[in-house]
Formats: sequence, C-alpha cells, structure tokens
Amino acid sequence: MTKIGIYGSEGRMGHAIREAIGAAGAEYAGGVDAGGDPMALAHAADVLVDFSVPSALVGNLGAAVAAGKPIVVGTTGLTADDLQNVDDAAQHVAVLQTGNTSLGVTLLAALVKQAAARLGPDWDIEIVEMHHRHKVDAPSGTALLLGEAAAGGRGVDLATHSDRGRDGQTGARKEGQIGFAALRGGSVAGDHMVILAGNGERIELGHRAESRAIFAQGAVRAALWLAGKPAGRYRMADVLGL
Repeated sequence: MTKIGIYGSEGRMGHAIREAIGAAGAEYAGGVDAGGDPMALAHAADVLVDFSVPSALVGNLGAAVAAGKPIVVGTTGLTADDLQNVDDAAQHVAVLQTGNTSLGVTLLAALVKQAAARLGPDWDIEIVEMHHRHKVDAPSGTALLLGEAAAGGRGVDLATHSDRGRDGQTGARKEGQIGFAALRGGSVAGDHMVILAGNGERIELGHRAESRAIFAQGAVRAALWLAGKPAGRYRMADVLGL
C-alpha cells in the first residue's frame, strides 16, 4: 500500500485526509505539525500531503526534496515567493500544488476557462466565494484558482486584471477586469460562483462543498496519482486528464 504522510495533520483538513487515506486503501505514514520533524516524515512516507500553513511550506518542501518524495501542496494563502519555492522544488521532485483538491472544482475551472475563452471581453467576470468564519485568507485559494482559469481563457495575467475590493465611489467597471467578492460566516465549507455577465444575459457556473471530505478525498486521489511520477509541476487537472 502507498504510505501517505500529512503535514498539518491536526488541522481540520488533516483529520479529514487521515480518514480518506484509510477509505482509499492506502496507509497512513504519520503526521507532523508545528514543532515536528518534517524530514522524519518525508523518509517514512511514499508521498506527502501538505495542508499546514504558508510559514511551514519552505521546510516541508525542503524535506520532500531531500528525501526524494513527491508532495501535494494544498495550503492556501501562498505568496509569489511561496509559489517560486514550489517551482524550485518541482525541479527535483513531483509537486502538485493547488488551491482546491475537489474534483468538482477542478472540472469547474476547466469549464470557466473554456467559457472565458469563447466569450468576448464585453462579458464581465465576477467570482463570489463564501467560507466559514474561521478562514483567514481572502480571496480563497479556490477563487484565485478560478480567476486564473478565467484569465488563462482570455490570455491575460490575473494580477493585472483583477479587482479585489470595491468601496465608495469606485467609478464604472473596467472592461476585462475579473472581480472578486469574499463572504465569511457560519460553518460554510466552501461555496464558489463564477458569473459571466453579458448584455441581456448571464451565465453562472458554481460549486458548493457540502463537506470537507470532498477535499480530503481529492487530496488522497491526487497523492496516489502523484506517487511514482517524475519531477515536475503538476495540477489537479492532470489527475483528471483534463
């Protein structure tokens, strides 16, 4: 059986992933949290899954590289420097980094990219997401993933075409911008809606997560798929063959 180790094993996602490992017929290799030894776990596991915190990413990636083990990175709130560290690690081991491990969201992103590519810039794109009151980053990693899909469909850079906050006299909406709105409250596991609004018509593509179990199941499926892959940067879309 493939042995899967978890960075961030005591968090909400860590507990859910541990349950999903057993259900998938894999073996739990152990977990590491703040103060633990990421290297020891890297040597014990066949593949690693990181759902810890951004500040732990460098150490976790370093352990994976040193041990020659593939790693799935599902930690959100990553900076440009964090993503560069992911790219650097992918030169040595297989790395799958994503803002969402749900298979449904993965397919949604493909649909968003296709829609954005086929509709003109006069169709406005807005991304609305809602999560539980404890979530600390906004927009969510999933919202940014969907934004990247929309930007990719249009062939533009999301960083220079996104609007992440409107307040006061903002003026008219700029053509080609991709807007974001983040809602927080209650125990919502994750709701995302991509709205493509044209003149006289509107398309809404959405996904609702009813349980964290879907993310855990997707993370385990990604880990099992990644095991044995050569060094490189992979996506959840690769897991589904998209």
